Amino acid sequence: MSKFKFTVGPWNVHTGADSYGPETRNAIALETKFAKFAELGFSAVQFHDDDAVPDMNNLTEEEIKAEARKVKAMLDKYGLKAEFVAPRLWMDPHTVDGGFTSTSEKDREFAMWRAYRSIDIARELGCDLIVLWLAREGTLCAESKSAVTATKQLVESINSMLRYDDTIRVCIEPKPNEPIDRSFCGTMGHVMGVSAATIDPKRVGGNLESAHAILAGLDPANEIGFALAFDKLFTVHLNDQNGIRYDQDKSFGVENLRTAFNQIKILTENKYWEKGYVGLDVKAMRTTSDEDSYEHLRNSLEIFNALEEKVDRYDYALADELIAERKFEQLELYVNKLIMGLV
Repeated sequence: MSKFKFTVGPWNVHTGADSYGPETRNAIALETKFAKFAELGFSAVQFHDDDAVPDMNNLTEEEIKAEARKVKAMLDKYGLKAEFVAPRLWMDPHTVDGGFTSTSEKDREFAMWRAYRSIDIARELGCDLIVLWLAREGTLCAESKSAVTATKQLVESINSMLRYDDTIRVCIEPKPNEPIDRSFCGTMGHVMGVSAATIDPKRVGGNLESAHAILAGLDPANEIGFALAFDKLFTVHLNDQNGIRYDQDKSFGVENLRTAFNQIKILTENKYWEKGYVGLDVKAMRTTSDEDSYEHLRNSLEIFNALEEKVDRYDYALADELIAERKFEQLELYVNKLIMGLV
C-alpha cells in the first residue's frame, strides 16, 4: 500500500472535447465522480472555483458560500477532503488578455473578485490552499505588456489574497507557454522569485506539474527537488508528456518511466507524504469510451504504485559505491534494470 495520499480534480474525468473536435463522451455528475474517486482510493479532490459553484458570476457572496457547503456535504458523504481551490480565470470573457496582469483595470478587478470568492469557497470546503494556474498571465503580442509591470501586478494580487485571509496559502502552478506564448511565471524558479517578493513568503509556494516542466525543457524531478529545497512544494501534479509539443496530461509514467521513477524517488527521499498530497492531473484520450472514463486514473495509480515499490528497493549502498567511483554507466544500467524488474 502506498505511503502517499492521492488527489484528483473533477476536470480529469471529462467529455473528450478539445480545440479540434467535439465531445466524445457523456458528462458525469459531480457526486458520481466523488463516489468513483473514493472507490479508486483517492483521499481528496481538487477544485476550480466553478467546479464547486457553477455559474458563480451570477451569485451573491452568501449564495456562493451556501453552494460550497452543499459540495462539502457531498465530500463528507464519501470520506473525501478538499485539497485546493483554483480560480478558473482563463475561461471567462473578462480575462481574454489575462486576469491579474490584464491591460484592463476592470478585468483585473474581476480577477481579484474571483480570487476572493475562491478563498471563500476553500474555507467552506475545509481547505487552506489556493492554486493559481496563470494560464493567460503573459503575452500573445510581445509588445502588449511590460514584464516589469506585469510581475509587480502579480505580486500585488497575491499580496491582496494574503491580506484577505491571513491563514490561506497561495500556490502558483508554473507553465512556460500555452495558451499564451510568453508566460510571466513559467518555471519553479519564477515561482520562488515571486514568492520572495510577497508580504508573507512562507505562505506562497508552487505546484509542480510534470508536463509543464517538460514543456520548459526541464526535468520534473529536478524541479520538484528545487521546490523541496526551499520548502515550497505545496502540491504536485504528476502526469506525462511526449516531448515539447502541447500540454498532453497523459497518464503518469506512460511515456517516460525513468523520469516517473525519479519523481517518486525524490518525493520518497524527502518524505513528501508528511507534507502534502500527490495530485494526478491526467486526461483520458479522446478515443476512450464512456465505460472506460476512469481508466487513466486507475492506470496512473497502478504505475505509481509499481514504481514506488521499485524506489523502495533502490540499493543506496550500491549507488553510493558507484557514485564514489564515478561509475555512472553502471549506475544507469542498475536503475534501468531495477525499473525493468531484472534486479
